[in-house]
Amino acid sequence: MKALVVGGGAREHALAQALARSEATVIVASMNANPGLDRLAAAAHRVDPTDPEAVVGVARQHAVDLAVIGPEAPLASGVSDALRAAEIPTVGPSRAAARLETSKQFCREFLARHRVAGQVRYVAPATIEEVDAAVAQLSVPFVVKPSGLTGGKGVRVQGLDFSDPRDGAAYAKSLLVQGDRAVLEERLDGEEFSLMAFVTDSGVYPMPAVQDYKRALEGDRGGNTGGMGSYSQRDHLLPFLPAADRDAAVAILNETHAALRAEGLDYRGVLYGGFMLTRDGPKLLEYNARFGDPEAMNVLTLYEEGDFDELLAGVATGRVDPNLVEFRLRATVVKYLVPPGYGSKPTPGGVLTVDEPAIEAEGVHVYYAAVDAAGPGRVRLGTSRGVALVGEASAIHTASARVDAALAHVHGDYYVRPDIGTKPDLDRRTEHLRRLRAPGAKPSPLPLSVAPPDAPPSSAARPDQVP
Repeated sequence: MKALVVGGGAREHALAQALARSEATVIVASMNANPGLDRLAAAAHRVDPTDPEAVVGVARQHAVDLAVIGPEAPLASGVSDALRAAEIPTVGPSRAAARLETSKQFCREFLARHRVAGQVRYVAPATIEEVDAAVAQLSVPFVVKPSGLTGGKGVRVQGLDFSDPRDGAAYAKSLLVQGDRAVLEERLDGEEFSLMAFVTDSGVYPMPAVQDYKRALEGDRGGNTGGMGSYSQRDHLLPFLPAADRDAAVAILNETHAALRAEGLDYRGVLYGGFMLTRDGPKLLEYNARFGDPEAMNVLTLYEEGDFDELLAGVATGRVDPNLVEFRLRATVVKYLVPPGYGSKPTPGGVLTVDEPAIEAEGVHVYYAAVDAAGPGRVRLGTSRGVALVGEASAIHTASARVDAALAHVHGDYYVRPDIGTKPDLDRRTEHLRRLRAPGAKPSPLPLSVAPPDAPPSSAARPDQVP
C-alpha cells in the first residue's frame, strides 16, 4: 500500500513509522525537511500542507492508496475534502466536521444543541461590549479560549495566567479586536486526560488514555505549550482514571459521533477528546480533529505491528475491523527536548548530537519535530519542540527512567521537563483526585492569584542537572 502522510512533525514521524512497520510505502507532503520522516519516505515533497491543490498533486503523482492528515491546519483549509473529491481515501474529517476543533464556538454550540453529556458552562461574546457582561454571567473562575486555531497555546486560565477577572476580560477583548471570537468557560478542578478514538461510519474505536503535560516547567508551572510530554499506563487507563470514568468519556465520544451523523457531517478520522476528570465525572474541555502531539507517540508506539495500514484504510473507507484496533499492554512516556526558554522566549539555533542507536538500545524511540538536519547524527533546534524520546516499560515511572537514561546519548543545549511520568508526580495527581472525590469532601477554592513562574533553565544536558 502507498500512503501519503501530510505534515512534517513528530506526530507525522510516528504515523510514518507505524505505517512503515506495516510495510506500507510512505510518501510525505510537508513544508519542512524532517530528518526522521525523510529517512522513512520513498519520496518527500516540500509543499504547503494547507494547499489542497498541491497535496492532491502529490497524491496523484504517486497514485497513493491512502492519505493521512496529521496537523489541524490542513483540515481547516479543506485538504481532506479535496483529496476525497479526487477519490483518494483519506483519514481526516471534512472541513465542516473539523470545526469541532477549528471553531471552539461552533463546538460548544453544536454539543449544546445535541445535549451531549459532559459539557461546561460557557459564554461566547460577539462584541467587545459584551465581554464584561459575559464574565459577570459566569461569576466563577474562568478560562479564556480563542475560538480559532492557536497551536494549543492560546488558552489563558484564571489563577495560572491571570488573577484579576479584568485581565481575562482584556485578553478576550484583544481576541475580538484581532478578528477572532473568544469563548469564556468555567474553570474546572480535577485532572486532565486525553482520549483519542478512530471515528468512521461504522463506529467509534477508542485508543489508550493518555495524560499530557502542557506547562513548560516542573510542577505545572511556566507558560502554556503545545505539550512537553505525556504518558500512558499498561492497562490503557491512568493512575487516577478508573474504567468507569474512561467508559463515561467513551460515551461522550459516541454521543458526539451520533450528533455528527445526525447533521450529515462526514467524519472519517481521529477524534481527540480533551477531558477533565472532576468530582462529578469527566467533563469535555475541547475536541481536536486529529491525533494529538505528543499523545500520538504514546499510542502509535503501542500499536500491534503489521496492520496499521489496513486499520487506517478502514477508517478512510468507512468500515473498520475491530480486531485491527489492538494496542500492546505496556506503559509509555514521551519527553520532548526543546530549545532553552521554550514556553516564554525560546533560543533557537542550538545543535544537538543524537546517538539514535544508543538511545534505541535503552528501549527508547526517537521522533523528530521542528528541527533541521545539521550533519550525520546532528540536528538544529528551532523555536518549537525539537526531539521526542519515547520510553516503554511495564510501569510508567520505569518508562520515564528509561527516557532519562537515554538523555545521556543526547548532547547539546536543550531543556526537558524532568517530572513527566515520575512516581512523585503520579502520586501527586492521584492524591489530588482522591481528595477531590472523597465522600463528603467540599470543593476547595481554586487558586486565583498567579504565582510568578520560575525562569526556565537555560540548558539541561540531563534532567538531574535541571535546577
